[in-house]
Parts: sequence; structure tokens; C-alpha cells
Amino acid sequence: MSNKFRVVLISSGVRQMLQSPEVEGYIREACKMVEGRAGNGYSMNVKKGKKRMVGRVYAYTDEAARDNYKNNTLLKALHG
Repeated sequence: MSNKFRVVLISSGVRQMLQSPEVEGYIREACKMVEGRAGNGYSMNVKKGKKRMVGRVYAYTDEAARDNYKNNTLLKALHG
């Protein structure tokens, strides 16, 4: 007894889902979490890309940039 099925993705529907407000909210919350773990001097932004929502956390001060360079702060905050 084998249950075979096939999944067909419609690219326009997938793109619409990846640009939806729900996905934007999820990405915004994830970026806020990483920004909070990283500490002072880090910032975030979320924007709509060509095919999906894009979130970015980055060092906006020189001190935070040095800290990230020496300690991999953003990477640790991402996996923290």
C-alpha cells in the first residue's frame, strides 16, 4: 500500500506569500530579537525585496562594528 502524492508549487503564489504582512512580521520579530541580543550600537531594518521580505541587523556605530569584528557578536546573537 503506497501513498504517492505530488506537490506543485505555483511561483506567483509562493512569491505573494513571501511578501505577505505575516512573513514581514515574523522577520521583524526575528530581527528585533537578534538586535536585542547584540546590544547597543546595532540596528535593524526590514524591507520588501524583489521576491521576498528581507531583514537585516547591522552595526551602526564604530564601536559596535569593532565589537562585531572582534567577537562575531551578530553571529552569536543569531544563534543565541
